[in-house]
Formats: sequence, C-alpha cells, structure tokens
Amino acid sequence: MGRDGQRSQRKRGGLKRGGLSRSLSVSLAGLRAGGAFAIDGALQRLRGGDGPALDSAFARREAQRFVAELGRLKGSYVKIGQMMALLGEHFLPPALTEALHTLEASTEPLPWAEIEPLLREQLGARLDELQVEHQALAAASIAQVHRATVRASGEHIVLKVQYPGLAEVIDDDFDSVVRMLLLARWVQAGRELDTWLQSLREQLHSEIDYAREARMLQRFGERVQAANAATGRSVHYRIPQLHANYCGEQVLAMEYMGGYRVSRAEVARLSQRRRNALGEAMLELFFLEVYQWGELQTDPNFGNYLVAPGRDGDELVLLDFGSVLAPDATFLLHLGNAISAGMAQDRQALAQSLLGLGCLREDSSDFARDTFVDFCCQLLEPLEEPAHLPAQYLNRRGEYRWGHSALLRRVGKQAAGAAATRHFSAPGGDFALIARKLTGVFTFIAVLGAEFNGHAMAQRYIDHWLSQD
Repeated sequence: MGRDGQRSQRKRGGLKRGGLSRSLSVSLAGLRAGGAFAIDGALQRLRGGDGPALDSAFARREAQRFVAELGRLKGSYVKIGQMMALLGEHFLPPALTEALHTLEASTEPLPWAEIEPLLREQLGARLDELQVEHQALAAASIAQVHRATVRASGEHIVLKVQYPGLAEVIDDDFDSVVRMLLLARWVQAGRELDTWLQSLREQLHSEIDYAREARMLQRFGERVQAANAATGRSVHYRIPQLHANYCGEQVLAMEYMGGYRVSRAEVARLSQRRRNALGEAMLELFFLEVYQWGELQTDPNFGNYLVAPGRDGDELVLLDFGSVLAPDATFLLHLGNAISAGMAQDRQALAQSLLGLGCLREDSSDFARDTFVDFCCQLLEPLEEPAHLPAQYLNRRGEYRWGHSALLRRVGKQAAGAAATRHFSAPGGDFALIARKLTGVFTFIAVLGAEFNGHAMAQRYIDHWLSQD
C-alpha cells in the first residue's frame, strides 16, 4: 500500500444498510428502465421503427441512471458493477457497459467509529498490540486499508478491513442486480447468461474470502522468491509478508510496502533502461503464471502494483491476491497452445485452441474462425518475431514501442465489431478473466513507455513448457 495510496479523510454517508431497501432500490431502477424502454419502443413502432436500440441516446441515459443508483448504494453494488463492466462485453449492451465503466474504483472510507468495532470483534486483545491509524490509507468498494504499527517491534503493517456486514448481503445484492438487468431487458435469460453469472458470483466470493487470499499471498511469495533467485533480472518481484497473528475472517494483515503507482511522475522520470526492465518484468510475470505456476492474479487495477525504485535495483511490488484464477489443466493447455500458435502464426492450431477455450463453436462459420484468429494474432502483436513487427511502432533500434502502438485501441475496436455478430459464442468466465489480465499487462507496459521486444522471452517459456510434455 504505497505512499500515493493516502487520501484525506472526508465525510462519508457510509454503505446504505438494510437488505430490503437495497434490493428494492435496484429493482425499482430496473422496473423504471424496463418501463421506459417499453414506452419508447411503442413510440418507435408507431413511427415505423423496430423499437429502441440498446446503444441509443435513450438507452445511454437509462444506463447512466441505473449506474448512478449503484454508486449511491455503494459497497458490493459498486464491485458487482465494476466486474460486469470488465467481463460483460459479450452479454451487456454497449450503453450499459460504457456506463458501468464510470463507477469509481475508489470510494470514501468509512469513519473509524464504524471500523474499530469490527477490528475489535475480529482481533480481540490482539488489537491492543497495534497502534492503528484512524485515517484510512486507501478505500475501495468492498474494503479499506489502515496502516498500523506493531507496538512491540515498531514494524509498520497494513490492515485490509472488509466492510461490516458485506458478506451477509453480497448474494442478495448480486441477485438484485441480475433482476434489474432482466427487468430492464438489458439481458435475455438463457444458459450462456447463467454460466456467465455463476462465474461472476464465484469470482465475487473469492474476492471476499480473506483466508483464501492469505494462502495465495504466501504461495505467490514463495514463487517469486524462487523466480528472483533463478534469474539475473535487474528488477525483482516483491510480495508483502503475511502477518497471520493479526488476520481474521474480515481482516487481512500484511507488511507495509512503499512505492509508486505506474502512472506517477516518479516512475516516468526513471531512465528508459529502467522502465524497459520494469516492463519486461511485468510481461515475464504473466508467462510465469501461465506456463509455470498455473495460477494468475487477474485484477489489472494499477493500485495492485507498485514500483519501488532502488539503488541496487528496482522492485515490482505485487499487492492484491483476492482475484487469483486457478484454471483446470485442460484450460491451461488450450491457453498455452493458443499463445504458442498465435506467435507462430499457425492459424489452424490457433483455431483449435480457441475452440477448446470456448471462444468458437464446432459449427462456427469460416467467417467467425477467421475473424477471431485475426483478433488473437493482432493481440499478440508485441510477441511476434522482430522481423515481423510493424515498422511504424518501432524505435531506431528496432524495439517495439508499447505506448505508441495504440494496440489495445486497435484490438478493442476489432473485438467489439466481432463480438456483436451472431457467429460467436460468449467465452467462459475463465477466458474473460485471462483477457482482462493480458490487457492489464499490456496497459501497464504502455503506461511505462517501455520499448522492448517480447518474442525471445515468450518463446523461452513456451519451449520450456513444451519440453515438459
């Protein structure tokens, strides 16, 4: 939890309490939107049209009204909306997805008077061993962070505190949002929707399961220690140590880590060489997760990473492990093959891997296969052999300029057009999380302004992976 995570304590209305009132507020928002769509559709038909388009100016207004209601209710509603914005492009209309992206990642913290009783309940007498700062260091949709000092040792730690009562209402809140989507006619009931919603619900529960996050924190800590020792990389990974004695069901205690978010001026002022090394470390972390560890931290929020500059080498600090995906072996096999085939421009093998990942169906048209294969090849552009990289995105040394490539904007435009056609099946939740992870990695590297070619690194991990078969 870095220096720039601090925020001034401001007045906050708190999470809106009462399951019935929360559910009713969202249901009424859905009924209002659904009724408005019905009236507008009737008017459109009277004028000779087919009814309201879900990406019209009218739909955008209704979507903004609904999202404003989610923001007013705060807590898990905001988190649910954020997750749907990131993972719902194949199910939600553009107007709603666009509006959901406006939900703030940060929020005003609860006052200390509401946090202290929870800490006392969770830690008991152990709380007296800590001097906890009453002002939150950071706050998000489902938790806030307080810095504390261990009185006996003077060590600085942080307490990630889940909002009181959140676990008890999270399923009801999720069901309320789903009812709203159906009432407002923004989604149609069906098997694919049910599968997607179940994946979202499981992901939501993972993010509030602090016992699981604690295990992941320790597991990834051991992994990065081994990775640091096995390479001569100038950038090392760093994961805060768990302080199990001060953890509880709704409290996670870990080492305080200093550093800067990637978007900060302190990082931009680092030399090109150091920023290149940080970018390579972020990309290599992705390959370690896919090809060696089989588990991926899938939340690309910049707040989950810090850059810690140092005289003896810079550190990439990894903070949050509430969103770790552990796909099954079959999924990982298809994912690894897809990356390998895409880099080799083997279109037939890539299509087979996409079929295994659930992105294509057995009866998908040639158009669907060609379009999705083109999309994946473009997404993997930075990993192509240097001789095949687009010249307009290279520096004078022939290195890929991640920030100047506008890769995600180009790929996003193509993906939006393809996903809107009837030729594609909606990918499963695991694939959507992997896509979120990969776009987060590329965005991080682009913001760094890094300039390097990723082919040799990727090929090294692929070759080692293939040799294990």
